[in-house]
Amino acid sequence: MALSLCCAWISILLLLLPSLSHGGKLLVVPMVGSHWLSMQEVVEKLSERGHEVVMLVPEVSWQMETTQAYKVVTYPVSQTLEELDNSFHEYLAVHLTQKPFPLNALAMYNASVHVFNSFFGQCKDLFRNQETLRFLNQSGFDALLTDPAFMCGTILAHHLSLPFVFFMRGFPCDLHFAAPQSPSPLSYVPRLFSFNSDRMTFFQRVENTLISLLELDYCNGFYGEALKLSSEVLQRDVSLMDLVNSAAIWILRFDFVFEYVRPVMPNMVFVGGINCAKKKPLPKVKGFNHDYC
Repeated sequence: MALSLCCAWISILLLLLPSLSHGGKLLVVPMVGSHWLSMQEVVEKLSERGHEVVMLVPEVSWQMETTQAYKVVTYPVSQTLEELDNSFHEYLAVHLTQKPFPLNALAMYNASVHVFNSFFGQCKDLFRNQETLRFLNQSGFDALLTDPAFMCGTILAHHLSLPFVFFMRGFPCDLHFAAPQSPSPLSYVPRLFSFNSDRMTFFQRVENTLISLLELDYCNGFYGEALKLSSEVLQRDVSLMDLVNSAAIWILRFDFVFEYVRPVMPNMVFVGGINCAKKKPLPKVKGFNHDYC
């Protein structure tokens, strides 16, 4: 397992470094909406550097502006744009409604599961489309680049037996540190929703530990439909960790210096500035000219 991961990691590094490769064939499975705005910069650069890039998108999507820099393959889906809009508006309304704890956390979780299942329906449509799957199987891709928020690209990478790269902000249950086996000491790294700092009292550390024990159950429930589909597609029982822990490289869209101190694995790459790729000039002040995003 370790040897295969190492080989996949090296092959993808050769693909991403133009000075060491003659161009590879990359399948890109993005997440629709604002997540794509960050990934688009990377995809265009890869195409400029001589790689053949094919982007797979549903026919109904958000903000998926494309260029002639890469090939776009679309597949039909059953949802309409209005249905996706309504699902997201319901999700947003829950976050804007004030409720006491734990009712607020429960409402947000249920809303998150609902919006995930709505968008994940597009992934189910992909695996029902034999023509698209046949094309992808016959295309001879070297690797797959995906934002794993909806897990569709991850399932597809396993189905096509391709090494894959994650381009992401993070998982809600700290899976982006647990899956690559990066230590995350509970005494020093506060968990999501704990609202603690890295200097915790004994009781805060106990609270942190209890939250960490619930995290995997939280994600298993959130990704329930993805786990069900992956087991059907791969024809074996698949856990959430099985899906994500074989990612060759984790490209993380946040800055390590703003996070809590912890060890990280060598295949975890932090690219916080990618969120600010589209800059706007600030007015000159005292001879200086800076950029903001």
